[in-house]
Amino acid sequence: MSKCRASATSAECPTVVKFEISPPVRRFSVFTMAFLSHLRPTLSSVLQASQSSFPWFGSVFASFSRTMATLNQMHRQGKPPPPLKKVGATFGRPQLKAVVLKTIIRKPKKPNSANRKCARVRLSNGKEAVAFIPGEGHNLQEHHVVLVEGGRTQDLPGVKLTVVRGKYDCAHVIKKKQ
Repeated sequence: MSKCRASATSAECPTVVKFEISPPVRRFSVFTMAFLSHLRPTLSSVLQASQSSFPWFGSVFASFSRTMATLNQMHRQGKPPPPLKKVGATFGRPQLKAVVLKTIIRKPKKPNSANRKCARVRLSNGKEAVAFIPGEGHNLQEHHVVLVEGGRTQDLPGVKLTVVRGKYDCAHVIKKKQ
């Protein structure tokens, strides 16, 4: 015996069997997808907050995680732009002219112990920086003009410039007498 719908009358039931067909599955429209893409950051932040407070909650909404781009998406968007190059201590130039503001003595990092001679300088582009003075002894004072080049000193944190000896007001290293 076939099952009849509740709306069918008793006279229709034995002769004609009616089946309910579900409506066709509707695809998301462009507007719906745009709306959902705006919601994605909100949903991901809610998901992260919920995962931190309820660890079991993350497995329920694992489908919201960001997926990799498909080949079609990569083809449509084209090649991604290369990452911007970081500007070095000399701002893309090999050397810079600088004026000494004051000479300072810095202490190196842990295993080393000798005091390092440095100078606080104002570069020709207006920025201020600390530059290491290489060699034994120097004649630098305030207002001296020096040439600095890139080259960090490994045991001095934050010192990324080196003074060039023998140029402008910075004298050569004096040779030791035997």
